[in-house]
Amino acid sequence: MKAHDGMYIGGEWRAAAGQDTIAVVNPADEQVIGRVPAGTPQDVDTAVRAARAALPGWAATPPAERAARIAALRDALVARKDEIAETVTAELGSPLPFSQTVHAGLPALVAGSYAELAATYPFEEKVGNSTVLSEPAGVVGAITPWNYPLHQIVAKVAPALAAGCTVVLKPAEDTPLTAQLFAEATGEAGLPAGVFNLVTGTGPVAGQALAGHDGVDLVSFTGSTAVGRQIGAVAGAAVKRVALELGGKSANVILPSADLAKAVHVGIANVMGNSGQTCSAWTRMLVHRDQYEEAVALAAAAIGKYVPGERVGPLVNAKQQARVRGYIAKGVEEGARLVAGGPEAPLDRGYYVSPTLFADVTPEMTIAQEEIFGPVVSILRYEDEEDALRIANATVYGLAGAVWAADEAEAVAFARRMDTGQVDINGGRFNPRAPFGGYKQSGVGRELGSHGLAEYLQTKSLQF
Repeated sequence: MKAHDGMYIGGEWRAAAGQDTIAVVNPADEQVIGRVPAGTPQDVDTAVRAARAALPGWAATPPAERAARIAALRDALVARKDEIAETVTAELGSPLPFSQTVHAGLPALVAGSYAELAATYPFEEKVGNSTVLSEPAGVVGAITPWNYPLHQIVAKVAPALAAGCTVVLKPAEDTPLTAQLFAEATGEAGLPAGVFNLVTGTGPVAGQALAGHDGVDLVSFTGSTAVGRQIGAVAGAAVKRVALELGGKSANVILPSADLAKAVHVGIANVMGNSGQTCSAWTRMLVHRDQYEEAVALAAAAIGKYVPGERVGPLVNAKQQARVRGYIAKGVEEGARLVAGGPEAPLDRGYYVSPTLFADVTPEMTIAQEEIFGPVVSILRYEDEEDALRIANATVYGLAGAVWAADEAEAVAFARRMDTGQVDINGGRFNPRAPFGGYKQSGVGRELGSHGLAEYLQTKSLQF
């Protein structure tokens, strides 16, 4: 797609307030593929004003009509799925088949789920002598990351629209072209002018201006825990609602009764997808001491199939590549056993990192505690189930996880004791209507399904 040189505000593309632009780089070959405007606080203010002006009309629109517009948005995304996949591959670097199934396919599913929810959600309920109303929270400032560029946009914008909110989106600066495609789709879907607005720009300028704007009622942010803290502080000072979807260091717990080969194979695939750039990736594999060396051998064979430039794409930019290579070097330095991969760049061009496997990782090592955000798996051994639980829960994060056992009830019993927001049992399957979000420093609030819709609502009680 050709990049727009303006912002999408009030239902039209209009010139940015400033002259500065952001280069969009293809991480696979390091070539500049487009430029978008670097938004200023003035652009953000214009967009927020447009969203505020559109709010009364959209909030008063019957839920069934809002549902129809969201369904039309889903249809527009489906119609453009090939263009979306190609655009994500160009600016994120993910292999095209992954972009087609996940980056283009998943958001359409999520948008469809909100079209259904908008039509069926109980926005009014009777509680004794009261009528309790669920009303839109207001103008939403949505700040999204680059790792799942369209999914993260839809996971915020669709429930906000379903709730009757209007939105200003500030997408990640690495993947703004996908956001521009989404803005085009909102126009095709017939959303009223100002209900959805797009400002491209950097986090420290446009993102901070949006988070701190007086005209924004709720800030929804997905990204690092460090930036989430800053946004939470800004929102807290203004006493405004905040939803934060932050980092993770998820445990893949393989209990002794499990099908070891399957659990290891799926566990490696889980981390290699999207080049490890997934907040919920199962980056810590926990294996019983009696099965440990067998698991390491199985994991080494599995990871060998992920060839950089073929099944594994690059990282999003040079900074991320350097960061992940630094973590791999740190793992070696702290005494972990390097089974596969390493810190050396596997290709001469592109921001690639070798798929890397560490064994003999102990819970206190940096690579077992900090979010790496790359194709790196650490295998930890445990003595018994209590030890496995202690290790699984021993990080500041609590976003996702997995448990494998021959008996589903055994896996569920373990999962209930994990301090985490989502657990896949024996592989699990993605459910677009199940809540996603974390315990501890993995965030505040939930996305997807009715829980995700509730984030964008406020409650009014009428007594009779």
